[in-house]
Amino acid sequence: MGSAARRAPHEVPGAAPVRRTTELLAHLYPTARTELDHDGPAQLLIATVLSTQTTDARVNSVTPQLFSRWPDLPALAAADPQQVEEVLRPLGMGPTRARRVIALAAALLERHGGQVPDDETALVALPGVGRKTSHVVRGVAFGRSLLAVDTHVGRLARRFGWSTATDPRRVEDDVVARVEAVTGPEADGAIDLTLLSLRLILHGRRVCTARSPRCAECALREVCPSADLAGTGMTA
Repeated sequence: MGSAARRAPHEVPGAAPVRRTTELLAHLYPTARTELDHDGPAQLLIATVLSTQTTDARVNSVTPQLFSRWPDLPALAAADPQQVEEVLRPLGMGPTRARRVIALAAALLERHGGQVPDDETALVALPGVGRKTSHVVRGVAFGRSLLAVDTHVGRLARRFGWSTATDPRRVEDDVVARVEAVTGPEADGAIDLTLLSLRLILHGRRVCTARSPRCAECALREVCPSADLAGTGMTA
């Protein structure tokens, strides 16, 4: 969706200034990258699909064996579901995850010649792929500027006052509208939404956690309207 089609961001009094907040995040996490281990777009896509309802660390604990036993899409598409399920069992929902990644490998072969498409419509039509996964893959693997809204991005967007929504698509629209409102057409004024996503995720995991945010030591305390959340048990 282009900027012309986006709704205006909901105004939240005292919201964190977008430009200053992104600058602070860039200083904290200058080399932000996805924490999902992968080699190429196909592995990233599979790992991201597997990360649903679990952690990147757990996914990283099983993907080395997964990608070693079935090193390419044809091998994975032809894999025995029970054998794949055994490898993925530590993630939970082993049968579902096994069927999903096998179907995903087969669909990539049948529809795209074994290549991961750099196209949102094509990606979200694949088994197990939603908008967030599409944005992760297109942002990380293909260098697109796209906001991927997971639980961390949504939580920080609400704490920063950038959105009041809980629906990921509404959060995305609110945050992107705020970013576009402070950036001009010049390249040097752009804010990379993929890097912003990655930095928000890292900050949400390391500092601005759901239950016990470390506000007292947070480098964003100067701009964050929720800097007094520590110790409240709030998950906003």
